[in-house]
Amino acid sequence: MENSDRIIKFLAYDGKVSIACAKTSYLVEEARKTHDLTPTSTAALGRTLTIASIMGTELKSLDDSLTIQIDGKGPLGKIVVVSNAFPRVKGYVQNPHVELPLKENGKIDVGTAVGNNGYLNVIKDIGMKEPYIGITELVSGEIAEDFTKYFAESEQKPTILALGVLVDKNGVKESGGYLLNLMPDATDDIISKLENNISKVPSISQMLSENKSLEDIAKIVTGDNEVKIIEENIIPVYECDCSREKFERGLISLGKDELNDILKNEEKIETVCQFCNKKYVFDKEYLKEIINKEE
Repeated sequence: MENSDRIIKFLAYDGKVSIACAKTSYLVEEARKTHDLTPTSTAALGRTLTIASIMGTELKSLDDSLTIQIDGKGPLGKIVVVSNAFPRVKGYVQNPHVELPLKENGKIDVGTAVGNNGYLNVIKDIGMKEPYIGITELVSGEIAEDFTKYFAESEQKPTILALGVLVDKNGVKESGGYLLNLMPDATDDIISKLENNISKVPSISQMLSENKSLEDIAKIVTGDNEVKIIEENIIPVYECDCSREKFERGLISLGKDELNDILKNEEKIETVCQFCNKKYVFDKEYLKEIINKEE
C-alpha cells in the first residue's frame, strides 16, 4: 500500500468554521500488521489512532504529547494510544485477537467490542507542572460519539466528528476522519446549514473509498465550496519511540531489592514493548552492573 496519508486543515464560511480532514489508511495498516489485529480490533484501534493524530496536530511543541485511554469493559479490553505533535502515533488494544459478528447493517460492531460501561481519558503533557487530564463516561464505545461528548464536556468545544475504518481479512482498505469545530462567531444560520448538511453526508469510509480528496470531503461536510486550506502536508505516521535505554530506566525504577529478587530466580529479564512488540533482553551480568551503578 502506497503511503498517501495526510491531514489537511481548512476554514469554511469565512473563518467561522474549522475542519481538519485526515486519511490514515497506511498508518492503521501498519498498526494492524504490528499487532496482528482482527478486523474488529483494527476498526477500534484505527479510529482511536485517527483522532489521536488529528488532536496531535493541535499540540504546540514537539516535546508535547497526548495519551488516550479507553476502557469500556468490553471484550477488547483497554485501548491506549499516544501521539506527539508531528504527529507520530502509536497504540495497542489489550486483546487484539477479538472478533465479533457484523451488525445487522453489515458494519463492524466496534461498540460491543469496546463496551460502554467505562471511561474515555485524555492526558495532555504540554510542559506544565501537571498534565491536563480530561475524563468522560463513554456513550457507545463507537469512539467518534464518545469523543464528541469529550470535546463538549472537557474542552467546551461544539464539535462534529466522524471516524471510519474500512477493513477486511486482507487488511485496511481505507481509514480516516474529520473534526469540525464552530468558531465563537459562527451564526445560527451557519449552524443550521451545517446541521442540515451533515444529515446527508456519506460516511468518511465511503467518501475515501470513492477516492474523494480531503478537500472534496471538507467541501461535502461543510457545504461550503469555498473552503480555504490553512495547513497541509501533515503526514501522520505510526512509529514507536521505544529504546533499550528507556526499558533500562524502567528496570532501574523497580529498585535494587526487587531487581535482586528477580535475579535469584531468573537468568535474564525479557521485556516487550506493548506499542511495537519489540523485545529487549537484559542478562544476569548486565543487571548486576545496573544494580552496582545505583549503589
